[in-house]
Amino acid sequence: MQDPAQERNEVIGRLARAVTLLENAMGAGLIPPGGVSIAYAIRGARDAHGVAAVPGGIVCREGKVSAGGPCAFGADERSARLVLTVMKFDPHMRSAATIRFSEKVLAVFEAVLLECASIDRRREPPGTGTMDWSVAACCKDGVPDVMYDRGGDNQPALLHLFGEDPVGVANNIIICSNRI
Repeated sequence: MQDPAQERNEVIGRLARAVTLLENAMGAGLIPPGGVSIAYAIRGARDAHGVAAVPGGIVCREGKVSAGGPCAFGADERSARLVLTVMKFDPHMRSAATIRFSEKVLAVFEAVLLECASIDRRREPPGTGTMDWSVAACCKDGVPDVMYDRGGDNQPALLHLFGEDPVGVANNIIICSNRI
């Protein structure tokens, strides 16, 4: 059994490594208006306090990709909800990132043989949480590598990547960035 404090330190360290990779190699064209979010949960996380993220996301400032702040637990409620919902379907999938969606980005992920699933907001039942519903709708047969939403009705077009580890998720973003 791992010491909880040690696991939290390892989660922060691994997420910080992923953020550094993105800062050094991700193209600004993948950054959505609210910034790129990336998160990583401890094993068995049950709420946002068990999910580390970048406060303010990863943004482009003066032409440079940079983190809004240091990685911290409870730093991004939306990313935490995304990861926690995915973990209900596969507890090993503890990391997620959100980037800007485009058909080119989707084509790259499909070309590198990542499993991609579409969110159709028109099918969302009234009274449900969009994040919970969309993840559940895409995870019926397991968690896909990529879940995307083409946007609409004042909603941004976004693409969510999932993985067991944030460095792997960051590497997929970098592969995409290098191909578009």
